[in-house]
Amino acid sequence: MSNAYENTFGGGTADTATGFSETADIETSSDNYAGRFRGRYGAWMLEVQERGVMSLLKEAAASGASVLDVGGGHGQLAEPLCRDGFRVKVVGSAPECVHRIQGLVDSGACTFDVANVIDMPYPDKSFDAVVAVRMLTHCSKWEKLVSEMCRISRGPVITDYPTGQSLNAAAPALFKAKKRYEGNTRHWKLFRHEEVAQAFKAAGFAETGRFAQFFLPMVIHRALKCRSISTASEAFFRLLGLTRRWGTPVIVRMERVQQKTTT
Repeated sequence: MSNAYENTFGGGTADTATGFSETADIETSSDNYAGRFRGRYGAWMLEVQERGVMSLLKEAAASGASVLDVGGGHGQLAEPLCRDGFRVKVVGSAPECVHRIQGLVDSGACTFDVANVIDMPYPDKSFDAVVAVRMLTHCSKWEKLVSEMCRISRGPVITDYPTGQSLNAAAPALFKAKKRYEGNTRHWKLFRHEEVAQAFKAAGFAETGRFAQFFLPMVIHRALKCRSISTASEAFFRLLGLTRRWGTPVIVRMERVQQKTTT
């Protein structure tokens, strides 16, 4: 089930404008994509994501730490990261990826670079932490993205992914209906927890924290369009422990495994 979707955006062949082979963040940085989170129910989804990312980050990195937000031109994390005192740099695949965070850049709250996200121009261990949301699932070379994020972080790497080990197991059969409803749905990859862990293990990292966002598939909450119902139902599932076990998307914190020294 983990290979139910193959990325059709930004993978395989180079983007004609940038020359980069992975450019999924160009779409996620657009106003069209932001429309998927409009309204009170959309804001609630982003609040859940923000709570998960920030709680995992603050357990491993102090305010004032340098954070690279990979593909973060959508602005879903850049603003809370800046607000909470982190020194933020956003890297995107094209100049237009700065559009939704232009105000933060103009004010000096954060900086923005254009670069190849799977071959970034930063030295090893350049940042205290690296974060990336809505990236792995749309990258055909996602293992390379994992390796690159681990290379440039001297602290944690925090990222998210949808898993088929959840109610999303039915997603392949429902994809056409989902696309008709949402309009701008892209193909994505469903992961097994083990394959994500293995990719990070290859880079010398291991999981030190996890936050599952929702028990019900996100498309159901979008269809409900009712923040109060979504909030109450998800609180109930989380209380029962169902979200922790079968929730998705999953936000994970990965940290470098310390090598034991012998005397």
